[in-house]
Amino acid sequence: MPRPALNTPPERQVDLIRSAYRLFSEKGVHRVALEEIAEHAGLSKGLVLYYFKTKENLVLATMRWALEVTAERVRKAMSIAATPEGRVLAMIDGIWSGAETNRRFYLLYLDLAGHAARLRNFTELSATFRAHENGLYSEVIQEGMAAGAFGVEDAEEGAVALRAIIDGLFLQWLQEADWERLHPWYREACKRAALAYLVRTPGSPAA
Repeated sequence: MPRPALNTPPERQVDLIRSAYRLFSEKGVHRVALEEIAEHAGLSKGLVLYYFKTKENLVLATMRWALEVTAERVRKAMSIAATPEGRVLAMIDGIWSGAETNRRFYLLYLDLAGHAARLRNFTELSATFRAHENGLYSEVIQEGMAAGAFGVEDAEEGAVALRAIIDGLFLQWLQEADWERLHPWYREACKRAALAYLVRTPGSPAA
């Protein structure tokens, strides 16, 4: 499945996007003004408006950038694995990359999920995110099925279930008061749950 592509933005746009990403994830989209983003990036509000026109456009660009960075990190982690099981474990390592990184990304993503239910542009972005995740998971599962390593009978259905395992554990982890210390535990729990679901007798229920 082809990956969603992004044109690399100019350096100043990247500076603004990175500043927006940090502030949005720390404070929430609604609590951050364009002036604050510009000040954080060391640029003018006029330049923010020149590049993005509206705050909504900046939010969309920020999330697209974060998705692309995440996708490249995950694919890089998977590229060194030699077996289907190894690729799943490497993929989970790439997704659960670090406590602070994961917290920033998921807090912003959850903040945007509310928008996605009401605004068309955010709905389309959310759909792109889901399609990318499910496509990647389906690709890994198909490889495992072809090698006889996975007992899943339908790769697309398996991708949906695998995403539920990963996202569900992220949601639980985000609610932990001691989220930084517990990050490695949840990452390993995610690996065990993913393999328990994938590596089983065809037709049998997930463990």
